[in-house]
Amino acid sequence: MGNATPDIVHVKQLLKRTTFRAIRWALRRYVAMRPRPARADPGPPAVTILLSSAWGMGGTIRATLNFAGYLAQRHPVEVISVVRKREEPFFPLPERVAFTALDDRRPNATPALLRPVRSLLIRRSSVLVSRHDRVYAETSLWTDLALARKLHGRSGLLIATRPGLNLLAADLSPPGCIAIGQEQMHLRSHDVALRRAFKRSYPRLNALVVLTEQDRQRYEQLLAGQVPILVIPNTIRSDLDGVAPLEGTTVLAAGRLTRQKGFDRLIKAFAQVAPSHPDWRLVICGAGPWQRRLQRLIARHALEDAVSLPGPAEPLAAEMDKAALFVLSSRFEGFPLVLIEAMAKGLPVVSFDCPTGPAEIIDDHRNGLLVPRGNIDLLAGGMGELMDDAALRRRLGAAAAQTARDYTIESVGPRWEQLLEDLWTQGKRVRAAADEARHVGERVGAAR
Repeated sequence: MGNATPDIVHVKQLLKRTTFRAIRWALRRYVAMRPRPARADPGPPAVTILLSSAWGMGGTIRATLNFAGYLAQRHPVEVISVVRKREEPFFPLPERVAFTALDDRRPNATPALLRPVRSLLIRRSSVLVSRHDRVYAETSLWTDLALARKLHGRSGLLIATRPGLNLLAADLSPPGCIAIGQEQMHLRSHDVALRRAFKRSYPRLNALVVLTEQDRQRYEQLLAGQVPILVIPNTIRSDLDGVAPLEGTTVLAAGRLTRQKGFDRLIKAFAQVAPSHPDWRLVICGAGPWQRRLQRLIARHALEDAVSLPGPAEPLAAEMDKAALFVLSSRFEGFPLVLIEAMAKGLPVVSFDCPTGPAEIIDDHRNGLLVPRGNIDLLAGGMGELMDDAALRRRLGAAAAQTARDYTIESVGPRWEQLLEDLWTQGKRVRAAADEARHVGERVGAAR
């Protein structure tokens, strides 16, 4: 009798694992079984982009929307968003792009007939998305079924935008699609479990796009040449409207209020220079779980009159127009898009040399100031140097604006277009060879 309860628990766990695997197998088969539809027109292939939330805020979302709008000039483009929570998008959605949310959480967004089904399925964990990626928290069996329906029989180019979605694209491998993964952070920012999953699944991608040369080398080592890896940076938005006048005495920073962005270090650095620069103010735009922590830190340094956390700003360009310099204090980045957008506005920048990105963008004392990562004293020194020298601010700001031209969609977009064309052409040759081999086998079988 003493073993009855453990035995029951073991059986329940076994049934749960078996059910999980059976559902996953069925969904994968559903995506893969339907024959690829023949394209009636010879036009450019359709592009499907998997994104965590097209209606949210963040650098990845902003860059993806910019990229989708560019591709829509030549391709049919649909962005499949895992979740939608907002009525209005934080960033303007590009024209000629279709948007679909797998789980639309707005009131009454789900048809009445499907609400009981959704209510049941959203309580069940996803069987398709890796639990080691942050997007897993937004997924469920409901999003699994919705995604399987969207990919069922689809053809064209499938582009994922974060690790969990990259793994999903690789594991599902829709037969009519060329699957491309995008890395928005750097390899070492991911835990061991995710890196193991990359090594196992990423070889099934047709290509992996990373943001920096340093990260390309690390992924080459991890994946041992089993998948093509290309460096294509994210692009700045096109509505920045000229350079900032560099008037006033505002230091600007922006991003999610999280540990990654290092705003605690920035506040400590600003506390060092504030007494000798009483007219200067620090403005940190953004929202996130660290807001109260940062407010307490501001109070601890008696900076309530000098440092403000006004919340998210859209468009951020309006805040940049009021600033005299911009600071990036991140502990790590994938590719700091907000840094380049500040440079595009002609702001002189001070940045930690964090992994990865800043060192590939900033040439110290030519188009910005680059200080050793995590060194709060030197970050303070860099801010103080720019606060004290208006001529230096203008010289670095002009060089920064010139550098940022390499990161416009007009400069970067053709690299994406070439990659997609090459992969699609290569895929057509592979499919044609497979079709010919199948026809030969059928003829041989008939002759026998």
